[in-house]
Amino acid sequence: MVKNFKITAVALLAIWLGATAFSFDADGNAVIHAPAGKSEIVITATKRLAGAIHSLTWNGKEFINSTDHGRQLQSACSFDNSPTANAETFNPTEAGSRRDHVGTNSTSRLLEISANGNHLHTKTQMAFWLAPGERSEGQLARNTNTLSDYTLTKDVTIGFERWPQALEYRVTFSVPTNAHHIFAQFEALTAYMPAEFNSFYEFDPLIKKLKPLSRGPGEIKNPVVLATADGRFAMGILSITPKQLNARGPNYGRWFFDWAHVSKWNCVYRIKQPDGIRSGDYNYRMLVPVGTLVQVEAMLADWSEMTW
Repeated sequence: MVKNFKITAVALLAIWLGATAFSFDADGNAVIHAPAGKSEIVITATKRLAGAIHSLTWNGKEFINSTDHGRQLQSACSFDNSPTANAETFNPTEAGSRRDHVGTNSTSRLLEISANGNHLHTKTQMAFWLAPGERSEGQLARNTNTLSDYTLTKDVTIGFERWPQALEYRVTFSVPTNAHHIFAQFEALTAYMPAEFNSFYEFDPLIKKLKPLSRGPGEIKNPVVLATADGRFAMGILSITPKQLNARGPNYGRWFFDWAHVSKWNCVYRIKQPDGIRSGDYNYRMLVPVGTLVQVEAMLADWSEMTW
């Protein structure tokens, strides 16, 4: 049983009525699915990853390289980063810690999980990526605990308005009241994908087309798409978060890690306040198109005409 495991009142009612739409178990594993073109999108979240998304499949293809506790479809944050204190040295991470590696447990704590048809909800108390005393690129962890006081709440829905092959992805980072930071970096969403997703593109909203993009690493202002070389499978990221005061972003990053046989995109926001950023909730809303490269381009072109 997951410590502090909670089931929503709606889920309890569904169980009492014998409903079958809910697909999760007391171990904290959950599956949602919905028709998406000629196939289904199927998403799996697991207790092993404290509710982070372990798998996304469409048309028989796995889109996520879920190996350790960092390579998922998930969210993370970091604070007060500098050249001598990199992001990983104070880095609450949804799926768990570096020390969790390929193990069956997560240092992060799953607080809530429910799955109903095409909708997944989780709340996770995030672990620090590094344990006290560990180092990243020679720099010492700044946290003094393994489990942080920062929480991540997410709601993921398969299908968005007239686009069944899109995910609507909402996240809320909660910064505790006793925290004092002058800089925050919110990796609102990242996807680690199999190495065969090795063709990189940016979406140009002016011409409403995808353009080839180097593998980076680096960040750009335009949405990023990763695809297989034949274009049969692709996934991208677009933030539709309203503009926020004192926030920079969204920026879209991309990487290709030859040594790990994995590719990655992310969507990042940054906030800097010399007198201290506020505690409380930070909300981000994103769309994730899934399908062929042609289909992903068409969805992004459609969305570029809308005012959010």
